[in-house]
Amino acid sequence: MKLATAAAALTTLLLAGPVYAEASVDMADAKTVDVKEADGSSMGTVSFVPTPHGVLMEADLNNLPNGTHGFHIHEKGVCEGDFKSAGGHYNPAGVDHGYMSESGPHAGDMPNVVATDGAVKVAVFNPNVTMTDGEAALNDEDGSALMIHSGADDYASQPAGDAGSRIACGVIFPAK
Repeated sequence: MKLATAAAALTTLLLAGPVYAEASVDMADAKTVDVKEADGSSMGTVSFVPTPHGVLMEADLNNLPNGTHGFHIHEKGVCEGDFKSAGGHYNPAGVDHGYMSESGPHAGDMPNVVATDGAVKVAVFNPNVTMTDGEAALNDEDGSALMIHSGADDYASQPAGDAGSRIACGVIFPAK
């Protein structure tokens, strides 16, 4: 009998968890970003979902070269030309780049993504940024952009991980 009661209580808690989590996130604040190559060709989308503890990004990308790619948030909401218009990694705290750095990472540093048959379908959580509030808000005066690089971020090299050229960009928030 005690086992059945414990099982019922555990089941109730497990089922209630997702309900509580959904109630604490306002999906009206979610944002879907179009990611494009320099010639304007679409490479897919990344959805940005604010959570109480950061931002969840869900990528659905296509037409990428196969392999590992740096996947970062950059400091300006501009994606023009060779995408250098987006500035460097989003780094409002002024720390060093990379997960391997004692004084890092940048707020915009995120794990690499891997393209297989040109596609990336992945969810990435970034606890170091917010959509609208605080020092690391992505909607600040100069906006923000999502950047995909030609190679892998090594998580250590300064200032940006030696991830190669910028091959795709999407404006998260435009400059105000």
